[in-house]
Amino acid sequence: MWYVFFSEDKADSLAQRKAARPDHLARLQALKDQGKLLVAGPCPAIDCDDPGEAGFTGSVVIAEFDSLEQAQSWADADPYMAAGVYQRTIVKPYKKVLP
Repeated sequence: MWYVFFSEDKADSLAQRKAARPDHLARLQALKDQGKLLVAGPCPAIDCDDPGEAGFTGSVVIAEFDSLEQAQSWADADPYMAAGVYQRTIVKPYKKVLP
């Protein structure tokens, strides 16, 4: 089943985000390589693609896992969580309808 991950950044965590980004992207790339990633990306803190020092407010990932428990375990092991970027991640089942 698909699951949506809503992750919320801690205030002033841009430096930690930048440092942990390679490991975070490697995990997403692994899901993509397995055909289990629908979409992933950050939420800019301001209305532009490159927010610069304004940073990000969080991230959204939609990926396929066998169970909610497995999806939650994957979220809990995110390098951004370990680095103190995310203050929390909400994981919910997701039903893709369109396109």
